[in-house]
Amino acid sequence: RYESGFFDAGGAEVPTYDPLTRRAFVVNAGDRSIDVLDIRNPRAPRRVKSLDIAADLAPRAVGGANSVDVRFGLLAVAVEADPKQDDGWVAFYSTLTLRLVGVAPAGALPDMVTFSEDGRYVLTANEGEPNSYGQVDSRDPEGSVTIIDLLRLGRPGFVRHVGFSDFNVGGPRAHELPAEVRIYGPGATVAQDFEPEYIAVDGRKAYVTLQENNALAVIDIRSARVEQILALGFKDHSLPGNELDASDRDGTINITNWPVFGMYQPDSIATFTVRGRTYLVTANEGDARDYEGFAEESRVRALTLDPTAFPDRDSLRDNARLGRLTVTRALGDDDGDGDFDRLFALGGRSFTIWDAATGAIVFDSGAELEQITANLLPLNFNSTNDENGTFDNRSDNKGPEPEGVAVGWVEGKPYLFLGLERIGGVMVYDLSDPAAPVFVDYVNNRNFDVDACGRFEQDEEGEAVCVAPNPEAGDLGPEGLKFVPAWASPTRKPLLIVGNEISGTTTISEFTA
Repeated sequence: RYESGFFDAGGAEVPTYDPLTRRAFVVNAGDRSIDVLDIRNPRAPRRVKSLDIAADLAPRAVGGANSVDVRFGLLAVAVEADPKQDDGWVAFYSTLTLRLVGVAPAGALPDMVTFSEDGRYVLTANEGEPNSYGQVDSRDPEGSVTIIDLLRLGRPGFVRHVGFSDFNVGGPRAHELPAEVRIYGPGATVAQDFEPEYIAVDGRKAYVTLQENNALAVIDIRSARVEQILALGFKDHSLPGNELDASDRDGTINITNWPVFGMYQPDSIATFTVRGRTYLVTANEGDARDYEGFAEESRVRALTLDPTAFPDRDSLRDNARLGRLTVTRALGDDDGDGDFDRLFALGGRSFTIWDAATGAIVFDSGAELEQITANLLPLNFNSTNDENGTFDNRSDNKGPEPEGVAVGWVEGKPYLFLGLERIGGVMVYDLSDPAAPVFVDYVNNRNFDVDACGRFEQDEEGEAVCVAPNPEAGDLGPEGLKFVPAWASPTRKPLLIVGNEISGTTTISEFTA
């Protein structure tokens, strides 16, 4: 483990690894840098240097780094502008000399960067978040995907931006947009409302999660064209196998069926191939829009429920039942009469395997993540990530909150590594049969018996603020995951590198089959 010393400041967010230098590169939002870690001895990672992105990109107005990836000795860093509604950049470094070797333009708020497998292309998911809605200074840039062709570096057309304006109302492809795709930002066009979150590349195709929109975009990389937009649909929590714990005020673990739909709203995504067929796997975290001028979240208790759809509405609104559950106000009033005919929670509390060719669901983990954590950590079930002694705290809002995902092959088998942002830890599944993944292990290095914070200081208003993590608390808030196959590993055994944004720790685990 490497400790950055930052608590709840993104001290370790997204990691990547370079097999040529045996260095890990980790986004450290705490000091707006990239930590370079020598992991030739993974049991004792050593910081070699921190890349000062703002200094290296001066005089550009840099907001910070968001994501990193490596291929063939070249490090790509997604860099947002200040303000983040302006177009950002991709900064390129030599992993050997750690010197900046080039900068390419990207769209607004490049939040994730990835190489194609052959190293020719670099892609960024440009989230294009607004700063507010309906205010004098409101700005809502269009979401996009930037494709950088490294073989054409510096030549006309080496950078292309894939936007979604063709799907706007009245646009030439508006008829192709599925009705279930969520377009709901006040006054936003489709292109403005789409917020690309994460990209997985397979061959010439890029699969892009549109988290808030509960959708997926499929892009042909060579032509820089959107092939299709897929609506991911909804998860029916009233069906057996799809149970959830909906209340943080019932004082118990109560994973049961409720008349609620879940929006998958995946954050990270990965691809894998079994017996010649390509699959996608998503971590269904969920995310809401909460800006000045528009906030979509509400407790069920605060909503008026349709008496026909919810004949037991008075009972459901009890805080020990559905009353505390966080849902969206932007969906569910099907007939427009001011009451809610359906309820939609944010996120699926699961991972899902999709057929890459059709977009059909092959498998969803249903209630398994909550059931496994309830069985293994019953005293800390659905805890939050920045404080201990918080049993059941997140049951009303996305539960364990699966966020980071990685797929790696070990001794001929594909394995899923799934980070749980709130309670912490990594789930491991065998994906040999994509229609029936097998749970293998749950590794959680968090110590629930000590204070999460190591040192408090008073802020300007006299409030106590945690300024340093407690090393004894272990890893809190896993964000990004990077699998290192055996051939690239310094130990010749597969490794998993995890960036934990709350504890600010980068943890390296070795896979033992």
